[in-house]
Amino acid sequence: MRTVRMEAAAVQALEDRLHNIGPVVDALAACTGRVVISGIGKSAIIAQKIVATLNSTGTPSLFLHAADAIHGDLGLVQKDDVVMIISKSGESPEIKVLVPLIKNFGNCVIGMVGNTTSYLARRADFVLDTTVAQEACPNNLAPTTSTTAQLVMGDVLAVCLMEHRGFRAEDFAKLHPGGTLGKKLYLRVHDLCDDNAAPQVSPDADLKKVIMEMTRARLGLTAVVDDGAVLGVITDGDLRRMLEKTESITGVQAKDIMTRGPKTIAPQELAVNALDLMRRHQITQLIVADEGRYAGVIHLHDLVKEGLI
Repeated sequence: MRTVRMEAAAVQALEDRLHNIGPVVDALAACTGRVVISGIGKSAIIAQKIVATLNSTGTPSLFLHAADAIHGDLGLVQKDDVVMIISKSGESPEIKVLVPLIKNFGNCVIGMVGNTTSYLARRADFVLDTTVAQEACPNNLAPTTSTTAQLVMGDVLAVCLMEHRGFRAEDFAKLHPGGTLGKKLYLRVHDLCDDNAAPQVSPDADLKKVIMEMTRARLGLTAVVDDGAVLGVITDGDLRRMLEKTESITGVQAKDIMTRGPKTIAPQELAVNALDLMRRHQITQLIVADEGRYAGVIHLHDLVKEGLI
């Protein structure tokens, strides 16, 4: 509990240190190159996470280890890049070598630092103050509270840049095409239903034709369609209930047993919305209809196969 309280307090204290974040966000938003983020030790690990977050939210970024930078990797920094250096002390030997080199290149330098009187803070063009009162480590040594503050400050920058650029869910989807997250944001109903059979019968189809069509499609239902318009749906359950109630099936037609006004979804809707609709109504398939015109069927199994469940 002590660790949680200390780190929570450090994060809360960041609110009072955000008075100068506007110019930093402006500098990053105006960058025509990339945001190069560097650090040493645990700060380098935080730098990598911030790079990943910025890249995934529309700000091209790359990680440059401070030690590697002064041994050949400094060539990663191009003239239009903004360089952010993360350090708790701001006095690490590698930082002291790196900062003047970057400044000589003419690049804008942002220091995210836990000591506002340090070498890094004095020489940076902009300073993000991530000072903490104490590390959660019992010996006040291992970077714990300080790296949490750095991580949160990085998230603040990423969110501010998203808001500045009007970064939308559609933009996020373009950068996350793989995995469940990406599929939830871009996979549409028509991407799935187009591969399925589209069983349909006319309203006056007899029971044999209804059963044969359902068997052929193997989706557990058939739409009842008249001149392209969806009138109803017949499911396996509808057939069972009809057989329980009817002594003679002679003359039974599709229109006699169909469920009128079935739940439908448009082909351009997100597939995850189809899943939500199925869950709310406790059904396993949906009729796909484009402005009332029959377009196919989407089944719960399609969503399972795509990993949306």
